[in-house]
Amino acid sequence: MSGRLQNQVAWISGAASGMGEATACLFAREGAAVALIDIQAENGRRIAEQIRTGGGRASFIECDVTREAPVRSSIEQTVEQFGGLQILVNCAGIVQVKLLHEVTEEEWDYLMAVNVKSIFFSAKHGIAHLRQNRRSYVVNVGSIGSFIGQSSTPAYITSKGAVLQLSRSIALDYAADGVRCNCVCPGITDTPLLREHLNKSPDPEATLEQRLRRVPMGIPLTPHDIAKAILYLSCEDSAGVTGTSLVVDGGYIAAAEWETTHPAPRTEGP
Repeated sequence: MSGRLQNQVAWISGAASGMGEATACLFAREGAAVALIDIQAENGRRIAEQIRTGGGRASFIECDVTREAPVRSSIEQTVEQFGGLQILVNCAGIVQVKLLHEVTEEEWDYLMAVNVKSIFFSAKHGIAHLRQNRRSYVVNVGSIGSFIGQSSTPAYITSKGAVLQLSRSIALDYAADGVRCNCVCPGITDTPLLREHLNKSPDPEATLEQRLRRVPMGIPLTPHDIAKAILYLSCEDSAGVTGTSLVVDGGYIAAAEWETTHPAPRTEGP
């Protein structure tokens, strides 16, 4: 690894699985001290221990990101333990497969709290620390659903549109403080969240195959693919880039129609 994040401290929500886990592990390999923020305590502690065993610096902080006080406390703990904060990565997210008329008020509010309000909380309490650096970074995980709709996920799609717009707002308001904020928008990525979504269908594997035929590359992305995009926006490799989105989707939203018959080979792994 190149050590692009040497002497940096990163707070990463949703770090106990999927894209958040991959991001935490990659950041640690690049030299960052990482605070893994999640409600899944067993997984989070296991991943933090793996990072430390490999020579990295990591701490797991159990946190319900839908509540302001725990988020504020997790940021304070991160700063106290590692001596500062340069990077906020908001990976926490859930999906909900229901038609709009089936969604309860409580279900709608909870999804919005996990997917959107958590970003408000982390930025609100993280900005004071980010401002103390010459350069700092906020990366929020949106979705191709930040741009286009999909069936049976009205609350999820609404939340991901909000994530993109909130990212733009943060970028504008704090640019003069040396804080860059961007949004990574993944396509079909093989994560526990995707599997939860697919498992709502009668035949999850057939559903995945059918969806991948709409993707020009014809393959699902990996969490590591998304982590690399997050890394790019969390260091000076992306100097000058702020208030924008990086779509990582295998070409999904580049075409109105597509039918893939020969999936592209993967050329590299994690």
